[in-house]
Amino acid sequence: MRSVLLIGMGKFGRTLGEMLLDMGDEVMIVDKNEDTVNLLAPKYTNALIANCMNEDNLKKLGVPSFDVCVVAIGDDFQSSLEITSLLKDLGAKYVVSRATTEIQRKFLMRAGADEVIYPDKDIAERLAVKINAHNVINYVDLDSDFSIFEIAVPLKWLKKSIIDINPRVKYGMNILTIRKEGSVISMPDGNYVFEEGDVVVVYGNTENILKFTNKKENRSKK
Repeated sequence: MRSVLLIGMGKFGRTLGEMLLDMGDEVMIVDKNEDTVNLLAPKYTNALIANCMNEDNLKKLGVPSFDVCVVAIGDDFQSSLEITSLLKDLGAKYVVSRATTEIQRKFLMRAGADEVIYPDKDIAERLAVKINAHNVINYVDLDSDFSIFEIAVPLKWLKKSIIDINPRVKYGMNILTIRKEGSVISMPDGNYVFEEGDVVVVYGNTENILKFTNKKENRSKK
């Protein structure tokens, strides 16, 4: 469980807030719109109607006490930039700010953001991957080079063991888990034989895995 200060309760902020609550985090929300805060307040640990571009308002929040501060404002970059800077000046441990362009990202990083996210860009990238990588169910970027992919078992793997396929050597992929109907096999041994319907979670170089999943002979049955 983490303590999160969430500033800006537009569509993105609301979605993030709901997800954080579902994960058991303590979330304080802040927005300058009174109607928005009054509507959402009952769900959250704390809620405040305030303009966070005012340093005195931010000081009252006890910024250093939060594990993470999120600036989720998407329609007013000037506000996002100033609030990011003020949070760091007030001792925020970790600030995540929202951007819509690469230029905004650069300015937010210079203002002190520890991490900058692009919700729309991330969604577009994930959709592009799923459209072009026919086996991919989901994936998570770990850094600029490596990712974890959840893929439907390729046709050419069916009825073969992990030893036979040797994915680490042939494809540069490490198999983390195999999900079957009703069960999950963590770190399967080399004798495991793949069956139709298996879902495989693999780790490796992003580009290599995308090339592999795009090969026609690897595509699973629809």
